[in-house]
Amino acid sequence: MTTKQVWTLYSEDLKRFIISKVKDTTIADDILQDTFIKIHTKIHSLKDITKLKSWCFTVARNSILDYWKSTNKTFEIANFESESKISETIHTEKDCLRSILKNLPKKYRDPLFLSDIKGMKQQEVANELNQSLPTTKSQIQRARKLIAQGFMDCCGFVLNDDGNLVGEIKEKEDCKVCK
Repeated sequence: MTTKQVWTLYSEDLKRFIISKVKDTTIADDILQDTFIKIHTKIHSLKDITKLKSWCFTVARNSILDYWKSTNKTFEIANFESESKISETIHTEKDCLRSILKNLPKKYRDPLFLSDIKGMKQQEVANELNQSLPTTKSQIQRARKLIAQGFMDCCGFVLNDDGNLVGEIKEKEDCKVCK
């Protein structure tokens, strides 16, 4: 398989993966280019073509780690297949979400957790919590709205015309919820 074919098949997925780790499209473009240089020079060493996609993601993961090393950012790796974790000094959406969920009233947090995290059907959630289905649906919807409001309060996100949250996570010291 040629590098061009690999690019056609996986470049968009790899770029999304890289952006999810570095949160900067310019840096992601550089890392993607570095990844494909490595893929181009090492593709001949791949013994099992059925593992091409996972191999490409491993190359990308290593390129991301090389970037963090070169910028003197701290990092740790649990194991070769795990995702990299950037040191706790970087503030992420997960930090905000964790704080927002922690501050949700229990009557909203529990149904949301059972429905959206554990994947239970809303009727099952209602049965589990010994309440009516309309009450459960209302609590889940209210919890989702409170989470959206939490992101707007926390980091200044706004709702776009489609009703989706848009914005960027602020630094931890500027975040009103995570401080």
